[in-house]
Amino acid sequence: MKNFQWILVFSFFSFTFLTSCDSDEEPTVDTATFRANFNGLEDLGDDYAYEGWLIVDGAPVSAGIFTVDADGNPSATEFEVNATDLANATTYVLTIEPSPDSDPAPSAVHILAGDFSGNNAALTVNHGAAVGDDFTSSTGTYILATPTDTDDTNEASGVWWLDPTAGPGAGMDLPELPEGWIYEGWAVIGGTPVSTGTFRSVTGADDNGVFSGDQPGPPFPGEDFLRNAPDGLTFPTDLRGGAVVISVEPVPDNSAAPFTLKPLVGPVAEDALDHSPLTMNNNATATNPTGSVSK
Repeated sequence: MKNFQWILVFSFFSFTFLTSCDSDEEPTVDTATFRANFNGLEDLGDDYAYEGWLIVDGAPVSAGIFTVDADGNPSATEFEVNATDLANATTYVLTIEPSPDSDPAPSAVHILAGDFSGNNAALTVNHGAAVGDDFTSSTGTYILATPTDTDDTNEASGVWWLDPTAGPGAGMDLPELPEGWIYEGWAVIGGTPVSTGTFRSVTGADDNGVFSGDQPGPPFPGEDFLRNAPDGLTFPTDLRGGAVVISVEPVPDNSAAPFTLKPLVGPVAEDALDHSPLTMNNNATATNPTGSVSK
């Protein structure tokens, strides 16, 4: 009889202990899955990745990290998040982040965003939480000239974004960019894009000059391709038959090549005249990425 009583006492304490342990466990968090679709995103290479964020009560909540291959295919399109966060999210934002990333907060490089309407959000670059403009109203004018040397026989070896009929004046109408983005000019020489430098203002010099001559250039973005040619190219050159491009680049930049956002492109005609205003085409619709999110 005594043995049976001890067994009952032991069983009681065992049950109490196990019940107490169970009560200390973390409560189960309900999760939910949402689907995201993206078009026009580029491969960021090994050092960067895309990260989605849900804006919940004004604060960002990480909603999945993914990469994109050379064909533009994302590594994931379905993401599992806290069900309450997903239900209460008002906006989705896509950023570009270092990989690996030691900072749990979003970077300043916001590329797409959209507000939820019901269970869906259309993602665009012109949302205020992304780049803030779709560049479809941007315009560009440039000239072929080499003002940084005294040789007038190589004028087709330089490009400057200015309008000679305006004083000269600014050759581009571009929106102001938010933190995390900067403009960059390019000349496509023999199929190779060569940077003319990055800039934020269309009425000031860019940050390059490595290829230009010793004379001061005009106070506008541009470059003379006269020296220090990259491997495989010869300077001076002739930009006619090639193209000039204005891109929008992330800061920090994921690549030495032009980023996917290329709002202005100007094919340089074979018979283009130097020192004459040449017009660029608006290319924004063709290169702006888009996306959508469904709860």
